Amino acid sequence: MSASVFLISTLFNLYLMVVILRLWLQLVHADFYNPLSQFVVKATHPIVGPLRRIIPSLGRFDTATFVLAVVVAFAKLATLSLVFGSGLNNPLAVFFYAIIDVVKETFSLIFWVLILRAILSWVSQGSSPIEYVLHQLTEPFLAPIRKIIPPIGGLDLSVLVAIVALQFIQLLIQDTFGLY
Repeated sequence: MSASVFLISTLFNLYLMVVILRLWLQLVHADFYNPLSQFVVKATHPIVGPLRRIIPSLGRFDTATFVLAVVVAFAKLATLSLVFGSGLNNPLAVFFYAIIDVVKETFSLIFWVLILRAILSWVSQGSSPIEYVLHQLTEPFLAPIRKIIPPIGGLDLSVLVAIVALQFIQLLIQDTFGLY
């Protein structure tokens, strides 16, 4: 049973992370022609494209992509509940948990992007297109931290502070809603 939960959750979560990454790339105005950006757009456009004709954007916020993220999370939770026989007793509660799941996966994605950026900073020379997009994605989080805690002895602690803050927020949400 746990293998089935793992497989279903992983498949849905991977696509959910790609959808969230699309929204994030749009919010930070990342390079559209970057290979990572192109992959994300091509993986999500078959669904987001038609949704955009129905659901308009709110300023810079792409509501169609956000709705897709909630629908993917809802589908994951609905699939898990149907596979294990509990059914959809309260669709409104499942919708609420879907929104919480999107937030959880957003924090998880931010965590992994921060970790990836930190590892790449140790081994890369700064010329990788992936590193450039990771820089565009994470700099809005790290720049305010660097204003408070500047690099000490050439060591940038902003990624560490951001990860600790992110983990704190995740635990706070877990304690508040009794999730995860």
